[in-house]
Amino acid sequence: MAIAAIDFTSVSNFVDECNLCVRGGDGGAGCVSFRREAHVPRGGPDGGDGGDGGDVWLVADRNVASLLAFRDYPHRIGGNGTHGSGQKRHGKSGDDQIVAVPEGTTVLDRDTGESLCDLVSHGDRWLAAPGGEGGKGNARFLANKRRAPAFAEQGEKSFDLWLRLELKLMADVALVGFPSSGKSTLISTVSKAKPKIADYPFTTLEPNLGVVRVGGEYEFVMADLPGLIEGASEGHGLGHQFLRHIERARVLVYLLDLASVDGPNPAEQLAILRKELEAYRPSLLGRPSIVVGSKTDVLTEQDWGDDAPVDLAVSSATRQGLEPFLWRLVDLVKEARSVEPVNENFTIHRPIPTGVQVVRDEDGMWRVLGREAERSVALSDLTDIGALDYAQARLKKVGVDRALRRAGVRQGEEVRIGTFVFEYEEDV
Repeated sequence: MAIAAIDFTSVSNFVDECNLCVRGGDGGAGCVSFRREAHVPRGGPDGGDGGDGGDVWLVADRNVASLLAFRDYPHRIGGNGTHGSGQKRHGKSGDDQIVAVPEGTTVLDRDTGESLCDLVSHGDRWLAAPGGEGGKGNARFLANKRRAPAFAEQGEKSFDLWLRLELKLMADVALVGFPSSGKSTLISTVSKAKPKIADYPFTTLEPNLGVVRVGGEYEFVMADLPGLIEGASEGHGLGHQFLRHIERARVLVYLLDLASVDGPNPAEQLAILRKELEAYRPSLLGRPSIVVGSKTDVLTEQDWGDDAPVDLAVSSATRQGLEPFLWRLVDLVKEARSVEPVNENFTIHRPIPTGVQVVRDEDGMWRVLGREAERSVALSDLTDIGALDYAQARLKKVGVDRALRRAGVRQGEEVRIGTFVFEYEEDV
């Protein structure tokens, strides 16, 4: 049997949690223009529309190992749309911003903690921030009653949205054990991973990945995680920072230190490890697993006794027991891969709210909420009488007048729509 690695992923400067600020590009403004040409008796408005702003997409990429790229530069912004121009020439739409994240990235709302999407496989993508719509040029406002519209819409402005990214490693096998139980030595022996190895606890400060090839035909990804201690699920030690990475592992290897002298014996190690996994996520106990004893090179089977709860015993130093151990993992991984995993964290589609709502702010002023109502005033040049009449007609059409009456707004009270403030007057 050949134990080698055809590939290797060593996670350097590993970052598995970060904040990300996304903002779509701003839409371009519409143009006010009139066609004036010799021998053309009916010119009319010919201002083009502004281009839409670019979107920001999160895309899972197997070539990205961690969230390090967002630690110092957390902002991602879509391209702005360009303005429209005369002769009905529309502005160019802004470029989309494609943000590559590792496979297994979960996206949360930073402020509420709400799970928004889970980018599990290579190519999975999610629209994080849509770009603003471009404003309409004055050619769009031509009507029988409005033969020479001298106004156009401004481009829609985007806004910042803060997200929380959490990475859960995609591995076939996860090594779970106490500090100094031999996890790093094991993964360095069966793959080309080069984790830090030393004779003191908590040597492993970040996960290490290695690709293990068995028999020249079968391969799987193995993850070495920082050691767990009792109370890890409550924040003790270092392993609690990486418990989430166990969630996606198809097979768990409980690695027990058979040569432990001062610490818990093998049976106690297994009980503590299973207790911590159950406290973090009870479903992990039902994951396919194998219990392996390590460091058989420093003692004999008679030394650890018949009561040690191990399925296999290995020595990374002498390679004793590694062949049956790896073939056992091959069988478990093949069986686990045949079962389609259920993605618990699905994408939440949050449709843009429609309709109009009237609320009262803390300062006593009335506020109108609703995307169509806010767009009616935000995109219009309200210094132009024609634009003001058009905006008022749009507000009435989307139901703002009716909503204000139902809310009990009285004559002369101030109403806020976006940044626009006016005194309410009832229609006569």
